[in-house]
Amino acid sequence: MENIKFKSVSDLIREFPNEQTCIEYLEKLRWDGNVISPFDPTSKVYSCKGNRFRCKNSGKYFNVKTNTIFDNTRLELQKWIIAIYIITFEKKDISSVQLSKDLGITQKSAWFMIQRIKKCFEV
Repeated sequence: MENIKFKSVSDLIREFPNEQTCIEYLEKLRWDGNVISPFDPTSKVYSCKGNRFRCKNSGKYFNVKTNTIFDNTRLELQKWIIAIYIITFEKKDISSVQLSKDLGITQKSAWFMIQRIKKCFEV
């Protein structure tokens, strides 16, 4: 999946039709089958319900979004993936107003996403 080239937002939506496919893709990309705790990389990790994991040494729960640009947001991963595509691959800068319209979210949320994505990718 990592080598997929997307030519449009429609391609992204076909590849990532729901939250679970996005989670599975990010888990493969981040851990490739060997989940590592962000709290203690030496710790054993337990798989829990709801795409969560538990670090044995710290007792803390985490998921694929922990310590990433997606952390502590309620926005769906599909919207994040589309926003990343638009911001990093489009030739022109996009305003938070336009991104909010494209994704069907508030302008404030769009601005927040743009800031995190630009900082992460240094766009």
